[in-house]
Amino acid sequence: MKRVMVLGGPGSGKSTLAVTLGRATGLPVIHMDKIHWQPGWVERSRPEKVRLVSEAEDREQWIIEGGLSVTYDNRAARADTVIWLDLPLPLRLFRVLKRRWRYRGGKTRPDLPDNCPERLDPAFLHWILFMGRQNREKIAKALDRAQHLTVYHLKSRRDVKAFLSSLTA
Repeated sequence: MKRVMVLGGPGSGKSTLAVTLGRATGLPVIHMDKIHWQPGWVERSRPEKVRLVSEAEDREQWIIEGGLSVTYDNRAARADTVIWLDLPLPLRLFRVLKRRWRYRGGKTRPDLPDNCPERLDPAFLHWILFMGRQNREKIAKALDRAQHLTVYHLKSRRDVKAFLSSLTA
């Protein structure tokens, strides 16, 4: 593994897995939320996001975790490995609620830019609840177009634990 895509819906554990994988492999971790957002929850323009992802993809080694499906094909062309965290919606929703509680009081997660306190608004809940199927289809189509990739399609916490255990074996 030299260039790894970590994909999945909100609350699937992308950031946590990417950081763990980065520690185990020494690969640098790039969080898509730091590309998507600027401090204070200011969204970057799409062209700027695409440019920043392209710059990250050009590096020799990386773990890029997160979405921006418009970049999936380019990222997949450079990647050698994809880890798709395809966990059940109730588990992901629970994790998002737990994360909101953990980072309450204006705290910002380490995978976000400064001054982006954790929030849970109706638009994000809608995304979690209703956009998952569309997101899964985009991921599946991108993976179908990139046959050279080693794909780990992890569908449960048990799958994730087994994958991480295999790294240390």
